[in-house]
Amino acid sequence: MSHFTEKELAYLASGLLGRLATVGADGTPHIAPVGMAAYNPRLDTLDIGGHDLPSTKKFRDIRITGRAAFVVDDLASVDPWRPRGIEVRGRAEAIEEPVPLLRLFPERIVAWGIDGDSFERNSRSIR
Repeated sequence: MSHFTEKELAYLASGLLGRLATVGADGTPHIAPVGMAAYNPRLDTLDIGGHDLPSTKKFRDIRITGRAAFVVDDLASVDPWRPRGIEVRGRAEAIEEPVPLLRLFPERIVAWGIDGDSFERNSRSIR
């Protein structure tokens, strides 16, 4: 069973641009836009690819710290104002073979506005 709700998975699969946050070895935060993460149902993870991924700072950061956060958000409407989004924080792996990817294992999921109510936050820890 997934830690994500069906609506969260549908939102993640919507094709919106996401942002991946990492922290370098010296503690400096880094955030970068990335293509959408693919949900891996076998592992209940988010798998994030990208161009020349092993040469990127985000790949190096995850290899060093093993931590990341991924956010996707947008506006469902501007009148009325209806923001929605999801943040996934957790342990991460930088994988080189067979295809380079960053794998995020959810430990905390925070979602808002996905169920149609922009003021309700659904926050849960997974351990």
